Amino acid sequence: MRFWLGASFADSDQFVELARAAERCGFDALTLSDHLFYADFASPYPYSRSGRPRWDAGTHWPDVWVTIGAMAAVTSTLRFSPNVYIAPARDLFTVAKLVSTAAVLSHDRVTFGVGVGWCKEEFLGTGQDFHTRGKRLDAMLPVLRSLWSGETVTVDGLPPLSISPTPAAPIPVYVGGDSEAALRRAARLGDGWIGNRIYTEEQFDTVLADLRGHLDANGRSMDGFEIIAPLAVPPEAETYRRFADKGVTGTMAAPWWLATPEEKARYGEGTLELKIATMERFAEEVIAKM
Repeated sequence: MRFWLGASFADSDQFVELARAAERCGFDALTLSDHLFYADFASPYPYSRSGRPRWDAGTHWPDVWVTIGAMAAVTSTLRFSPNVYIAPARDLFTVAKLVSTAAVLSHDRVTFGVGVGWCKEEFLGTGQDFHTRGKRLDAMLPVLRSLWSGETVTVDGLPPLSISPTPAAPIPVYVGGDSEAALRRAARLGDGWIGNRIYTEEQFDTVLADLRGHLDANGRSMDGFEIIAPLAVPPEAETYRRFADKGVTGTMAAPWWLATPEEKARYGEGTLELKIATMERFAEEVIAKM
């Protein structure tokens, strides 16, 4: 079982120090989320009962790849992934170049967590078609893999082309989302699946059964397929071992969400000091025991 630090919603000036602390504490990866802007969205947010986002205009959403570049520069083993990057809200070549460059500069420490997104307004803002986003992502992923491997490809009537720099190792692709379409996409095109909400055991078991069925339908097995599942379970080593037995290869944690009243009083709500203190406690009480 590997542990990913879920660092979304952190202030931009905290990410570099969070990356240093995550590597020191034994986290395998750090993940952050992707949003382009804040507005009074008409699109319903699918992960709250109200349909409204859980953040406001003051919440930081730094660019994923710029931030990964900064964090990679101060670490040597920590991996990085968006959870998730909304690739079909961009054009193919912008995505290819950003991700490839981040992988090269981090010395192959990038995972491409990718999804189709829910916010129509962001697609309108970038001039991309919201309604064909799933179909376009399906078409993008094989071409992205080819471009990242240094191959010459022909796309949309353009002359044969390639990009540079490209990484030394393949970039893992983890498909996010728990809709049937997302699970089918993960089983067909992904190296793994990454959850997009915090799952109870009952919820996760349902998703896992569906995912296993789609893998079977594509002639694939769970062997070698990564499953990164954010879990609404007590942060205990024994609990995580039980999920590892189910096939979970990694989970996501933001230890400051479970800060004690004493920790909050000592360090202050939302501070970098609180985040690092709770990460260190999580490392001692959970990671070290795994």
